[in-house]
Amino acid sequence: MGRSVASQRISALKVHQWLREWDAVIFNPTEHRRKPEPFFYTFGLSASTLRSLSGIYRRTTAGGQLRSQDLGIQRAHEKGRSDEIHEFVRYGYPWSNLSPTQRRDPRYNDLRKPGWLPTAIVINVLTPTDERRGRRVDPTDIIHIDEDGEGAANIVLPRRDPSWQPKSIFPIEVIDGQHRLWAFDEGDDAAEFELPVIAFHGLDISWQAYLFWTINIKPKRINASLAYDLYPLLRTEDWLERFEGPYIYRETRAQELTEALWSHPESPWQGRINMLGEAGTKQVSQAAWVRSLLATYIKAWEGRRVSVGGLFGAPVGSDHQVLPWNRPQQAAFLILVWRELERAVGASNAKWATALRSAGDHDERDPAFAGQNTFLNTDPGVRGVLYVTNDCAYIQADDLKLEEWPSPAEGEATDAQAVSEGLRSLQKHPVARFIRELCERLAAYDWRTSSAEGLSEAERLAKMAIRGSGGYREMRRQLLYQLSSSTGDVGRAATDAIKALGYDT
Repeated sequence: MGRSVASQRISALKVHQWLREWDAVIFNPTEHRRKPEPFFYTFGLSASTLRSLSGIYRRTTAGGQLRSQDLGIQRAHEKGRSDEIHEFVRYGYPWSNLSPTQRRDPRYNDLRKPGWLPTAIVINVLTPTDERRGRRVDPTDIIHIDEDGEGAANIVLPRRDPSWQPKSIFPIEVIDGQHRLWAFDEGDDAAEFELPVIAFHGLDISWQAYLFWTINIKPKRINASLAYDLYPLLRTEDWLERFEGPYIYRETRAQELTEALWSHPESPWQGRINMLGEAGTKQVSQAAWVRSLLATYIKAWEGRRVSVGGLFGAPVGSDHQVLPWNRPQQAAFLILVWRELERAVGASNAKWATALRSAGDHDERDPAFAGQNTFLNTDPGVRGVLYVTNDCAYIQADDLKLEEWPSPAEGEATDAQAVSEGLRSLQKHPVARFIRELCERLAAYDWRTSSAEGLSEAERLAKMAIRGSGGYREMRRQLLYQLSSSTGDVGRAATDAIKALGYDT
């Protein structure tokens, strides 16, 4: 074991910022928005020290490893942004943008410049009472702040050795600047590069999201939709509901995910979505998919009195924090759902499935899954599947440990390689078995449309009830009751969803 690092004391300036008008702000601890301290601190700290205390390790993002023990706060990493900063710090601009060939040419030597980073890293120092997903900083890892006069303080860092890891969660949360920290490699001389720091103390997480938004979006520095990946909590902030923020996230994401389902080679919907809205096709349209995703996985809440939200766009689980899944993860989850359902239907010898196969044309796709007389190839069927898979996974989020599924790769929802890595990672997660069991039960449902051959008059009339404005609700209700008859986690989740939605009254 390496030599222990004694407790480090850092001199800091205490900056008071509070106006009387701010006393009128609505502070609410239950919304992760308790009243903050009327000051923050500013000081200098090496990149290596700040990185270690906040759990940001540039090389540990490979192989699907967790970036931190605190998934609720740690945000997504865009490797390209950190790589650009890495080069800039060492060589300045414009040398950092030169090609390897140009760098070897002596004619460009005069383009080297200092790579200053004068903009502060904004952090939050957790207090002993702060909780993140039910955990607190261990007392031995707490950062103490000792006041030293009216305008000064000492930041006392915990004792550490070179292999130090926190006993529970990291004592620092990075609000803004984590890509700058990722730019410094462990063991690199530049890791001792000192950075200016602005530190809040005990700042609630909703205020952290607000700070990130005002720093990065208000000046229009980064794309608003991307911000919802970097800081997932923004997907649920009510102060943004009155503006276009969450709407941008939801609609853009629904379109991205639809394109991923249409384009990915492992998706059962590859090439089977009417992306251009062409008349006369027998495919579900892109617009219908977008509407269905907005109504299911990407919705904020079902309603004020109903506790079923969207898995990609609402607070999830007992901690009421949004899942930190990025775009490839969301696409991978949807593809796995449909892939498991196609597999389950293909293996089914149920009466409805065999009837469709005997009447349908035998092309590459199973008529029971992709034919013209199955609801699985219609707007109501797509909406129904998305409804109930979201409902059950949302309700079981804690037991399924959904927040612990690490991001194996960054990218867009249409990045086939990143989505494929997500699929491989997801198949090792406990939720994969849950999805498989759920889809096997869904395959037992009679998916025939009213136009299918061999239906009795009573069956045909029942199928016609799926059409019209109330068809989505009826399909959802029928599928949840179908799932509730099964045993285990799937049955319990469906029963809870029925109660939450008021279908049992």
